Amino acid sequence: MQSRQTTEHLLSSLLAIVSDGLAIFGGFGLAVWIRFDSGWMAVEPQKGIPSFEELLRLILLAVLIFLVVFNNLHLYKRPHQGRFEDTIPRIIRAILMSFVLYFALEAALRLDPAFSRKALAISLGSVSFFVLLERYLLYRIELHKARHAPTENQVIMVGTDPNILRLAEAIEADKFLRAKVLGFLRVKQESPWPEEIQEIKRLGSSAEVQSKTLELKANHVVLSDVGIDRDALLELVVFCEHNYISFHLVPDLFRILTSDLQVRHLAGIPIMGLGQWPLDRIGPRLLKRGFDICFSISALIGISPVLLIAAIAVKISSKGPIFYRQIRCGEHGKHFNIIKLRTMRADAEETGPGWTTEDDPRRTKIGEFLRKWNIDELPQFWNVLCGQMSVVGPRPERPHYVEQFKDEINRYMRRHAHKPGITGWAQVHGLRGDTSIDERIRYDLFYLENWSPGLDLKIILKTFSANKNAY
Repeated sequence: MQSRQTTEHLLSSLLAIVSDGLAIFGGFGLAVWIRFDSGWMAVEPQKGIPSFEELLRLILLAVLIFLVVFNNLHLYKRPHQGRFEDTIPRIIRAILMSFVLYFALEAALRLDPAFSRKALAISLGSVSFFVLLERYLLYRIELHKARHAPTENQVIMVGTDPNILRLAEAIEADKFLRAKVLGFLRVKQESPWPEEIQEIKRLGSSAEVQSKTLELKANHVVLSDVGIDRDALLELVVFCEHNYISFHLVPDLFRILTSDLQVRHLAGIPIMGLGQWPLDRIGPRLLKRGFDICFSISALIGISPVLLIAAIAVKISSKGPIFYRQIRCGEHGKHFNIIKLRTMRADAEETGPGWTTEDDPRRTKIGEFLRKWNIDELPQFWNVLCGQMSVVGPRPERPHYVEQFKDEINRYMRRHAHKPGITGWAQVHGLRGDTSIDERIRYDLFYLENWSPGLDLKIILKTFSANKNAY
């Protein structure tokens, strides 16, 4: 929501630069101490120990490289947006890129002496630890300041569709924005007000946007494009410009495709079509599959005690099998058997399939706990290892529902273009169980169209705290 940066933001960025520099220097310093002075690792007499001045020059060069890379990845952009865990993948990527760049620069300049390879290996862990710790402490300090700072941004939302409602909730939840949503204006008068909008925030019709903006002294107008005509849009943009009000437009993501467009030429004739998704290319698919294999093997080994305890609890708490197998639709609609810990009575689906709802009487007591903490999904790492699923991806659906939704919901079948996942972008945003299928598709397609290793890592980290609608 900020339209311009302030001195406070500049000082916050400078503090982050200094703090990063100290954390990086400390990480390398600790690695050098462990390698040469701690006595924990043998030092070859013929090679000796580099002098303090030589090590200092190498560490300062590394710090400079790190700060440049961090800046290029916008890690000093202020104000913050979102939660700390959202920045962790970017920080880790910046650290890895910095180490690679340091290696390349060291080789190109033929530095002598070069940094000890063992010290560099140690510093990968120590620098990562110090930077993540320092960044978290900075985040908490800045969040505390933001929570106690006065509101700077007064926002009027024009539209009442799900996109703008979700955006309004996110604006007020993000304390760094220092924003308050004053209210909503309806684009279509005949449409009923959504129940989520309080009576006090129902400001009237979108035709009153100019008067309401001036009356309430709003300095931001956010418009959803559903149902507004071109002339009214241009008039609103001009009004905001003349009154020094920031204008923001939220496109209807269900009517536009977020994929890049590709233009090809055939016989000199340009042909426009949808671009490839990242996972349509072999390289990213191999990278994702390699990660899935390593992660699933590690997970199955690490969670085996948890699975054993959960399996015993399931068996003792109710009659029926420990594991529950169910046919789901996977990549390109291919059927496979998904494996879960049983969380419902053995006769739960005698009358046919149905969505799980809050306080569902079919759940067992232990099943309720397993679902809340996603423990019932853990056996699916075996599906991942077998190549039927991925760690992250759209959740696999039952064939019964696929047949029902494929003709009702636009682009529904596109979510089956790649492997389904144990967790996904929709699930970490609470879209599971008896929730909007339309919204799930939006999130699933966003994930597939914007896939990256960093996004997968972000979703995995969010999964540990995502238990909304987990019933």
